[in-house]
Amino acid sequence: MAKKRIEKELKDLQRDPPAQCSAGPAGDDVFAWQATIMGPVAFTTKIYHPNINSNGSICLDILRSQWSPALTISKVLLSICSLLCDPNPDDPLVPEIAHTYKTDKEKYNKQARDWTQKYAT
Repeated sequence: MAKKRIEKELKDLQRDPPAQCSAGPAGDDVFAWQATIMGPVAFTTKIYHPNINSNGSICLDILRSQWSPALTISKVLLSICSLLCDPNPDDPLVPEIAHTYKTDKEKYNKQARDWTQKYAT
């Protein structure tokens, strides 16, 4: 049943892709996906963000406690894009980065730019 839904959503994504995002199976396994989110910061490895840790895990409620079958892959991608642009320092995965974000936005922005230059090139 899950496979059927994923295949349907894949067809929907291909027919009507969300702005600034693309996603699909990384190979033949429809349960292993790779996504690309275009924007001012793109990451393939480390990212300096209060809601994303060094393993790439994302602290986003709809990926955990607020998951709903009504959420589509497209909606999840858009939520991740939104989180990238508007971090939630009150529910951080990396408290030190959240503290910097809340207390010294200029330092946070500089560190995020530095990490982007260092790791996303």
